Order: sequence, then structure tokens, then C-alpha cells
Amino acid sequence: MKIIVSIKQVPVRDSQLRVDAAARWIQEDDLGFEINEPDAYALEEALQLREKHGGEVIALCLGPARATQTIREALAKGADRAIHVQDDNPGALDALAVGRALAKAAESEQPDLILTGLQSDDLGYGQTGVVMAELLGMPHGTLIMEVEKQEGAIRVRRELENGWFQWVTLPLPAVLTIQSGIRRLRYATLMGIKKAKTKPVRNVTLGELGVDVTPVALIEKVYAPKKEKRTEILAGTPKEAAASLAEKLRFEVRVL
Repeated sequence: MKIIVSIKQVPVRDSQLRVDAAARWIQEDDLGFEINEPDAYALEEALQLREKHGGEVIALCLGPARATQTIREALAKGADRAIHVQDDNPGALDALAVGRALAKAAESEQPDLILTGLQSDDLGYGQTGVVMAELLGMPHGTLIMEVEKQEGAIRVRRELENGWFQWVTLPLPAVLTIQSGIRRLRYATLMGIKKAKTKPVRNVTLGELGVDVTPVALIEKVYAPKKEKRTEILAGTPKEAAASLAEKLRFEVRVL
């Protein structure tokens, strides 16, 4: 079973972020980077499927030269090899362009399964897996919480709203976007780190892939949300005021 896992390098969580001079993105010069957490869960699921059913796991990453660190981390955790789609300015690409590039890179591998994280920690579009599936003509499932391999198919459990779940069977090849928390993440072992240095990484540029990466959506401005304080007096009886407060906490503040 050949499984491709799309991984992305993102700024370390809890980093102190500053908007760049053009107000189009954040300053990255002094940031640390790590593997996108939802993609780490996709990688873990791929590794466990390989351990059960055999085959190989291929890490697929689009990013600049520094993304090599994230690729080596995936290899150290157990991926067999990797494909690095090199681009010095991935922030200029929209979700469609990224999906086109990754789909083209994955196409020649003819995988049985493509896994991605549900969304990225930086942009959070949640579109990569869906776009890849559409471009490759593969069925896809989102918000996946459980995966069962069957003969020529894959059975998955999807997370729905309000605590509901849905079991769906998809023919292979297919694309799945994995929900965070599906498995307990493994750490790279010392032996795995050593082996990662010798595992093959195929480097390819966007030009070599020959895909159209002209964006159809642009980020016009990035800014920190404004903080403000507001006082509101709730009228009515105590019972009415309590009901009104509960409604505001649920639908406006969204803490219930």
C-alpha cells in the first residue's frame, strides 16, 4: 500500500508574531518552524496503516529550503522517502495553487491513499486535501477519526456536528483529511534520526512540475485583531437576564 502524506512547515506555536512591512504576511526571519500539527496526525495514521498492511509512506512537502528540517523529521519518525516541492515564497500561493502543485507531484507516484491534515496552523484554509482529490479525480473524506483498510477500498469514520459520527466506504485510490487527535503521536527515535539522513528525498521545483500557480485569491492585509471593552446592561427580570446572558455567551462570545 503506497501512502502519500502531505506535510507543511509552519511557525512554532506560541511564537511572537509580527506583521511584515507590506502588511501581507508575518515576519519570518526570527521565527522557529515545525511540522504542522494536523499533518503530524496524518503522518502517524499513515505509519500505522503501513505497519498493519505493508507498503511505503512518502512525505510530500511544498516549501523553501528550510522545510528540509520538517521533511527530515517525517523521515525520522518512519516515512520511507520524501518529495520536496521547492518554492522560496510559498506564502504567495493560494490554496488552489498549492493543491495543483502537490497533486502534480503526487500523480506520478500513483498512490493508493493520500493523507493530509485537516487544516494548517498558519492559514487554516482546510482546502489542500479537497483540492488534490478534485484535481486527481479521487474520492475524498474529511474530518477522519478512524481508518479501516478493506479489499480495494477504505472504510472511514467521519466526525460530524454535535457529537455525531458517520461511517463511509470509499474506493481506492482516495484522499483523506485527518482530524487532530486520531492517534497518539510518536517521537522520532535516535535510530530513526540516523536513518533519516540516508533516506531519499526527491527535489522538484514548481517550474519542473509545469503547473499554473497563478493565485485566484490574494491576502490583501494582515493585522492583529483590535482589542476593545464594552459594557452592556441586560434588562428584564433575573430569569430573563440570565437567559439573555446565556444566549450571548453561546452565540456571540462562543464560550458555551
